[in-house]
Amino acid sequence: MSLDTPTTGCLHAPVLRERGQREVFCGLTGIIWLHRKMQDAFFLVVGSRTCAHLLQSAAGVMIFAEPRFGTAILEEKDLAGLADAHQELEREVERLLSRRPDIRQLFLVGSCPSEVIKLDLSRTAERLNARHGGAVRVYNYSGSGIETTFTQGEDACLAAMVPSLEETTEANLLVVGALPDVVEDQCLSLLTQMGIKNVSFLPSRRASSAPKVGPNTRFILTQPFLADTAHAVERRGGERIVAPFPFGEEGTTDWLRAVAKTQGVMLETFEAVTAAPRARARKAVAAHAETLRDKTLFMFPDSQLEIPLARFLARECGMLPVEVGTPYL
Repeated sequence: MSLDTPTTGCLHAPVLRERGQREVFCGLTGIIWLHRKMQDAFFLVVGSRTCAHLLQSAAGVMIFAEPRFGTAILEEKDLAGLADAHQELEREVERLLSRRPDIRQLFLVGSCPSEVIKLDLSRTAERLNARHGGAVRVYNYSGSGIETTFTQGEDACLAAMVPSLEETTEANLLVVGALPDVVEDQCLSLLTQMGIKNVSFLPSRRASSAPKVGPNTRFILTQPFLADTAHAVERRGGERIVAPFPFGEEGTTDWLRAVAKTQGVMLETFEAVTAAPRARARKAVAAHAETLRDKTLFMFPDSQLEIPLARFLARECGMLPVEVGTPYL
């Protein structure tokens, strides 16, 4: 029996394309959920005191609690070119690694100030990788919010990791996008019950469990803002599984169905595995739908989550979309 089911959407809805300034926000905010997910990683932002204050307030932690992120603050002498900012940064990295020997992945994160003075973090990362061998893997990416939405920080981070992933020729399934640990465990449990093997996640919780990528890799996105990461995996030979994003009972079911179809799962097995979770999801959504039904919905374009979120709110919660904006279409 086939797992194919018709999927309707908003293909015939009117589209208004607006030119000019759009909503942007600092991509450093992605560190807030990424540092909690990656348990042996450290995110070192190269920026200003404003960057440090943003991270501290957004994360809701005091810096003396030693979270897995920090800021190398650019001083006036760095901005004025009176000091070698690259040497200063490398010295701070060495101090950090000596203080935190548990770090296995270090992310040098660019910001608006570091990009304005043309600080080359990629060269710094190369030198640090050569110096530390395989003990610590150093990556770099930009968290600048000059031209990006705040969710693109995660996309830039994961895209930076893909080129260094180990090559494999084995058939495997890669789930791309940071998920809370409990959601990741539930997802893996459902896929395992369907008989799907060799499943990995990007990002992984630890460097030792990093996924492998190759020509027989099938991958699926959990979030709509991971375009650069998807292209990076495709350049490594991976083939994308196209599916609705897993928002709500309907979206999650269609997402799982797309995976099951590519892995040769029988319809009877799929229905048996997902029946109970689907029933629980419908019950959970129904409790909130009573409050939301027939209320109008307007969404500003600032996260790239708008379209799948609006689909969920309209189709499963009964809301009435007036306008759904999105930064990219």
